Amino acid sequence: MSTASLVSDFEAYSQWRSELSRRISEYRQWLGREDLTDSQRDLRLQQLIDRLAEDKLHVAFVAEFSRGKSELINAIFLSDLKQRLLPSTAGRTTMCPTELLYDPAKPAMIELLPIETRASNATISEYKGYAEEWVRVEMDTSSPDSVAKAMQEVCRVKTVPVEDATRYGLYNPDDPESSLGINDNGGISIPAWRHAIINFPHPFLEKGLVVYDTPGLNAIGVEPELTFNLLPNAHAVLFVLSADTGVTKSDIDVWRSHIYSRGKNRGRLVALNKIDGLWDDLKTEAQIENEIDGQVHSCAELLGVRPEQIFPVSAQKGLLAKINGDDALLRRSRLAALEQALSDELISSKQAIVRDQTEAELGDLLENSKALLEARRRGVEEQLQELRGLQGKNQDVVEHIMAKIGADKESFERGLQQFQALRSIYSQQSIKLFALIGMDVLRNEVRAAREAMVSSRFTKGISQAMSGFFKRIDAQLEDAEAQIEEINRMMEAMYHKLNKEHGINLVTIPPFSMLRYRKEMQRLEESYDQHFNNFYTFLTTEQYTLTTRFFETLASRVVQVYEILNKDVESWLKAVMSPMEGQVREHQMQLRRRLESVKRIHKAADTLQDRIGELEQMHAEVSRQIGELNRLASAIHAALTAEADPLGERIAA
Repeated sequence: MSTASLVSDFEAYSQWRSELSRRISEYRQWLGREDLTDSQRDLRLQQLIDRLAEDKLHVAFVAEFSRGKSELINAIFLSDLKQRLLPSTAGRTTMCPTELLYDPAKPAMIELLPIETRASNATISEYKGYAEEWVRVEMDTSSPDSVAKAMQEVCRVKTVPVEDATRYGLYNPDDPESSLGINDNGGISIPAWRHAIINFPHPFLEKGLVVYDTPGLNAIGVEPELTFNLLPNAHAVLFVLSADTGVTKSDIDVWRSHIYSRGKNRGRLVALNKIDGLWDDLKTEAQIENEIDGQVHSCAELLGVRPEQIFPVSAQKGLLAKINGDDALLRRSRLAALEQALSDELISSKQAIVRDQTEAELGDLLENSKALLEARRRGVEEQLQELRGLQGKNQDVVEHIMAKIGADKESFERGLQQFQALRSIYSQQSIKLFALIGMDVLRNEVRAAREAMVSSRFTKGISQAMSGFFKRIDAQLEDAEAQIEEINRMMEAMYHKLNKEHGINLVTIPPFSMLRYRKEMQRLEESYDQHFNNFYTFLTTEQYTLTTRFFETLASRVVQVYEILNKDVESWLKAVMSPMEGQVREHQMQLRRRLESVKRIHKAADTLQDRIGELEQMHAEVSRQIGELNRLASAIHAALTAEADPLGERIAA
C-alpha cells in the first residue's frame, strides 16, 4: 500500500518528461530526414534529450539525532519494500550523510568513504572520482537479511583517540560538553564512515529521485559540501522535528544556519514527527488535536514560519499502516498531507525549472528552422516570379535579368567579405570573453586566495583573503557581462546590415545573463562569512583546519559553477552565430540557383517552362516542410505546457 498522491504525481512527472523527450527526438529525426540539420543543431538537440534522461529530483531530509528522519524516508518512499530499508531502531541510525539513489551501471550496494579521509582537505566530490578510496558492500535485493545486514554498515561507529577525533573535526577540546563523550579508556566514539552512497533498485530511484539523509548539526557543521552544495541545491528540504523533544537549541541552529537562511522558504518544509507519542486513550480526540495544534504553533513561532508549513506526522505508524494496509491508521498518521506538500514543492517546482530551460533552448532552435525554411520558400517564390515574368520576353530582357542577378550575386559576395571580417572580430571577442571567465584564470585566483590564507593565521587576514577573492571574481563576471553585451551589439548590427542590404531574416539573439552565476557567488560568500567571520582573532589549530577544509570545498564549488558557466557561454556563442551562418549559406545558394536558371533559359528558351515546373515542385516541397515543422512545434509546445497529470493521461500523439 502506498499513499496515492506522491506515487501518482511522481509517475506523472516521469511520463511528462518522457513525452517531452519523445517530441524532441521526433523533431531531431525529422530534421535529419529532411536534410535541414547541421552538426551544431544536432548536438544541441542531443544534449537536450540527454539532459532530460539524466534529470534528477533531489530531496534532502535534515534533522538532529533521534527525530525519526530515517523512518520518515522509509515511510514516504520505501514502504512498498515491506521492510525498513534505512535503519531506524533505537541505537541504530544513520551516522553519516547518506545518498540514496540508483545507477543501473552499478550493482545494488553501499559505497562507504572511510572517516579517515577527513584528515585530508579533499572534498567528497573529489573522492567520488576514485573508486579505490571507497569500501563497497554488495547486497542481494531479493534477500531481506542481506539488505538489512548491508544497511547496518551505515550505522557503524568506531572508537579512536581524542587526537584523531580532533584531527577529523569531530571533537572540539574547547567545548566542555565534548568531554562527556570520552570513554573510560580515553577514546571517543565517532562514525566509521564519512559518507555513504546506497545504490538500490527502487521505482522512485530508478526514475531519478535522489534522497539525502543528513544526520544532525555535527555532520552539517563539519562537512562543508552539505552547507555549500547539497542543501542549497536540493529541490526540496524536509526538516524533521520530534514532538517528544519540541524545538531544541540545536534544532534552531540547524534551521537558521543551514536551511531557512538558504532557501527563503521555497521548497523548505517542516515535519513534526512522533505525534503518536501524544495519542492517549485517556484523552478525547479533540484534546489530542488541540495538543498537536499547540505544538505546531509553538514550533512555527520558534522557527519563524507559518503554521501551515509544519506537518505533524507519525512516520512509524504511517510505515506500519502502509505495510499492513491499514487505512484508518494511515489517516491518523497524517502522512498523506506531508506527502502531498512534498510532491507539490518537489515535483511542480522541478517541472517548472525543466520546462523553462527546455523551452528557452528549443524556442531558439525551432525559430532558426522556421527562418531557414521561410527564407528558402521566399527565394523560390522570387525565382518563380522572375521566370514567369520572362515568358514571352526576348533575349535582351533575359540578358538584362541575368545581369541584374549577377550584380546581386557580386554585391552579396562583397558582403560575404564583411561577414568573414565579422567572424574574425567575433572570434577575437570570444577569446577576450574567455580570458575573463576561463578555468585557468579561476585556478590562479583560487591559488592566490589559498596562499593568502596559509600566510595568515588570523581571522582578519583570512577574511581579507576571502573577501578579495570574491571581489575579484565578481569584477571578472561584471567585465564578462559587459563583453557579452558588446558581442550582442555587434551581432545585432550585422543582422540589421544583412537584412537591409540582402534581405536576410532578422533573428532575435538569445539573451545571456550573468545574474545567476553572480548570485551563486554571492550566496557562497555569505555562507562563508556566516560560518567563519565570528571566530576569535587568533584561530586554534582545529578551527584553522576546519577553515581550510571549508575553503577547499568552497573553491571546488566555485570551480563547478565556472565549468557550468563556460559550457553555457560556449553554447550561447554558437547559438548566436549559427543562425547567421545558416541564412548566409541559404541566401548564397538561392542566388546561385537563380543565376543558373536564367543562364539555362538564355541558352535554350524551351527550358523556361520546365524550370518553372521544377520551382513549383520545390515550392510545394518547402510548404510541406513548413507545415510539418509547425505541427512538430505545436506538439512540442503542448508537451512543454502540459501539467504533469496525476491520472496518467498521456498527451495525444
